[in-house]
Amino acid sequence: MNTKQGRKKKGGTGIWVLLSVLLIVIAGSAVAYKIFGPNTGDMHKGEYLYIPTGASYMLVLDELVEGGYIDDAASFDILAKRAGYPGKVKAGKYKIKKGTSNYDLIRKLRSGRQEPVKLVINKLRTKQDFIEIVSKSLEPDSAEIAEMLADSVFLAKLDFDTNTAMAAIIPDTYEFYWNTNARKIYARLAEYYVRFWDDDRKQRAWGKGLKPVQVMTLASIVEEESNKNDERDTIASVYINRLKHNMALQADPTLKFAVNDFTIKRVLDIHKEYESPYNTYLHTGLPPGPIATPSKTTIDAVLDAPETDYLYFCAKEDFSGYHSFASNYAQHMKNARAYQKALDERGIK
Repeated sequence: MNTKQGRKKKGGTGIWVLLSVLLIVIAGSAVAYKIFGPNTGDMHKGEYLYIPTGASYMLVLDELVEGGYIDDAASFDILAKRAGYPGKVKAGKYKIKKGTSNYDLIRKLRSGRQEPVKLVINKLRTKQDFIEIVSKSLEPDSAEIAEMLADSVFLAKLDFDTNTAMAAIIPDTYEFYWNTNARKIYARLAEYYVRFWDDDRKQRAWGKGLKPVQVMTLASIVEEESNKNDERDTIASVYINRLKHNMALQADPTLKFAVNDFTIKRVLDIHKEYESPYNTYLHTGLPPGPIATPSKTTIDAVLDAPETDYLYFCAKEDFSGYHSFASNYAQHMKNARAYQKALDERGIK
């Protein structure tokens, strides 16, 4: 073989080697891109992926595709199976950023690194209010939450019953994982309740002759009576005095709760005759449980109620939102007539 032919052969072989290496590099780059490159779609369902409890891998994959969370399902599927994700599906709420790669997405889903959900609880009047706010924010549905609130055995373990269950719910902002079940949610709220009722608050409650859950019930009534923080402690003193004298509380808000109509502006005799353990015109003492979830401010207002001789109070006729207080029935009736006259003049029935 002459030198020229040898050079041609070597040159041809070199080109093929270079082409082979180039193809391997290109193929490797393509594979690497499929793994580490962005693979999100239009994400028309938003940035959060919700994986329900008990979901299968195929259900997750379908949701990823249907929600536009991934663009190339085939590459995701291959890598997910190699990473063993189908056997490690974890429920939760996952935040997916635009441009996320298959690698990062699978790591997040496989590890269960979900986003916590802020549950903001303000005033709630009924169990149904609680059911709705939780079921809208977290995975448990209304049936599961309602069943939990009716489970006397479960509630008893936390020192509550079906009447006092709402007392455990103190308005605040709580964090939960989306897939937390109803009982764990309530248990967390009950833990917060226990921490809130520290030794100082317990002693102040006992000083008023009340247990913590009774303070919660009384505070729920006081908060419904007035939106003026600076007079709630005085209103609380009226009810505490009535309890001491074994007088019916005659709290109008309890009637609205009893008849389940919170739009009532003027309580009538027909409302006062409605048979219910929450009707404090018919029954003495506190009702069986709270009629709302009182704020911490109102709870402390009850605990700090001043010593007064007031047994009555009535809304002021100027509709300022404040109340006139009286220690005897004659003065109270004078205040009440002035208010009733103002109602009549404004045509409020």
